[in-house]
Amino acid sequence: MDSVDIEVVRSAEAWRKAGHRVTFGTIVRTWGSAPRPVGALVVIRDDGQVVGSVSGGCVEDDLIEKVRAGNVAKDEPQLITYGVTNEEATRWGLPCGGTLELVMEPVTGRSAFGELLETISKQQLVRRRLEMDSGRVTLQAGSWQDALEFDGKVLTTVHGPRWRLVLIGAGQLTRYLAEMAHMLDYHVLVIDPREEYAGGWDLASVPLDRGMPDDVIAAANLDGHSAVVALTHDPKIDDLALMEALKSPAFYVGAIGSKKNNDTRRLRLKEFDLSEGEIARLRGPVGLYIGSKTPPEIAVAILAEMTAVRHGVAEPSWAAKPTPRFDPSACEVTPHKV
Repeated sequence: MDSVDIEVVRSAEAWRKAGHRVTFGTIVRTWGSAPRPVGALVVIRDDGQVVGSVSGGCVEDDLIEKVRAGNVAKDEPQLITYGVTNEEATRWGLPCGGTLELVMEPVTGRSAFGELLETISKQQLVRRRLEMDSGRVTLQAGSWQDALEFDGKVLTTVHGPRWRLVLIGAGQLTRYLAEMAHMLDYHVLVIDPREEYAGGWDLASVPLDRGMPDDVIAAANLDGHSAVVALTHDPKIDDLALMEALKSPAFYVGAIGSKKNNDTRRLRLKEFDLSEGEIARLRGPVGLYIGSKTPPEIAVAILAEMTAVRHGVAEPSWAAKPTPRFDPSACEVTPHKV
């Protein structure tokens, strides 16, 4: 659940507490070229104020009219469909005959949004179960594998961090990367056994593990929703983390440092019984090449590359890094690379 979706839930609860009539919407199905994905959220207040998005704007305009008139989900949840025909798709701004289904629900005390917000603020996953016939809501602990489910009678949604990011090292760059990653739907864990760095870690929302990186990562059961970035510049720490991360299903594994240093690192990793294919997964220098120099800029470059990998987007030619090579003597340090 990214920062935008959290803001939708937060607005719904705040408006309810202020005495407004509030209607909450979730996309549960799409066909064709729907502009927003399943799980996208919107909340509309009785005076027409809206937070979130389920289309390019036309669907929201119609929903606002319905909410103002009290003609949608007045007492119980309601399923609404937009764009069944090409004519309707054009009317609602849905491209190429796209269709979407929305569950609209009235926001009341039993919606449990306050409890939901409190739980996800602790970086915990929550399954929210909404019964369509009664509007009854129950909350349960969620897991990384959970996804939105809708069978026409019950809507189950998952809230909280849907991706994991493990950062090795508790330095300055880590702080920027951790804070930005929270906005992109990541649960962040920092690992650093060094007292001089761990002692100064004070981000309450980001846990710090003092264990050895290889042990912590091995116990974390990383999956395809996980990423690992090594940031210490200390081979004794970074290499231990990478040794385990590269053998895992993690979708992204990166390491800071110049191209020459990372090519040397790849040679060291060959001594850890890693295959050529596993070593080739290492993204180092880490991040897109955007001329990053300051820690915040480097954090942006790293998260940009992670986002591209998540969505299966190839790097643009101006941001592509040279193909990894295993002879560091043949490589030169690339200026301004992360």
